[in-house]
Amino acid sequence: MPRRRIGFWYRFAAVLCKPPLVVLLKRDWRGMENIPAEGGFITVVNHNSHVDPFAYAHYQYNTGRVPRFLAKSGLFKKGFVGAAMRGTGQIPVYRESTDALSAFRAAIDAVERGECVAFYPEGTLTRDPNGWPMTGKTGAARVALQTKCPVIPVAQWGANELLPPYAKKPNLLPRKTHHVLAGPPVDLDRFYDQEMTPELLKEATEVIMAAITRHLEKIRGERAPETAYDPRRERIEQRRKTRAQTQPKAGQEEGRSK
Repeated sequence: MPRRRIGFWYRFAAVLCKPPLVVLLKRDWRGMENIPAEGGFITVVNHNSHVDPFAYAHYQYNTGRVPRFLAKSGLFKKGFVGAAMRGTGQIPVYRESTDALSAFRAAIDAVERGECVAFYPEGTLTRDPNGWPMTGKTGAARVALQTKCPVIPVAQWGANELLPPYAKKPNLLPRKTHHVLAGPPVDLDRFYDQEMTPELLKEATEVIMAAITRHLEKIRGERAPETAYDPRRERIEQRRKTRAQTQPKAGQEEGRSK
């Protein structure tokens, strides 16, 4: 696959990051033929370790189509970090925007310029107890339906064994394997040219997350839960349990005071 212009900053980052990644992680990388050689597209990737953005970027860099990750717009404004973010072509997300589509305007522009924009649709590290993808947020679906670009589902596993979610120390030995499997584009044709209602975006996002999960099942050789872990649903359930536990205590206190 021909390499597009990568630029100084991205090559500099690769010089810094690739050697330790090669030392720490063996590689089982598949599906590179599904990464488009030309034109703008989105990759949607599961997220299970603070290390996996670097490990996944290594995979994507080796395809010749470097990923442009989304990050909070404030990181682009000052100092060395801001210069590096701008120099490597990362994508600012304008979360202060009241218009959901405008929040992703830089991602839309990047896709339309022919770039690869990498989304972590879960929005954060998975909280699923067994590391499966959670329910997704709708940003990737918004950009995909606005631009009608290819959406490449990517599953990864192994960086989480090197550094588990929310762990403070890596597990260096034995040496871990970073598994990556990129699939063919997700079929979103039925969602095109429709009003972007919350229901439509939710359904498109579920299709995207299901594709990622299917590829992770192939990597892990096991079935994912039928229902994806939903952090919002879990928070509601935890609040319900907390209220149920505190209400009897309040009743007991009232009874003793009579």
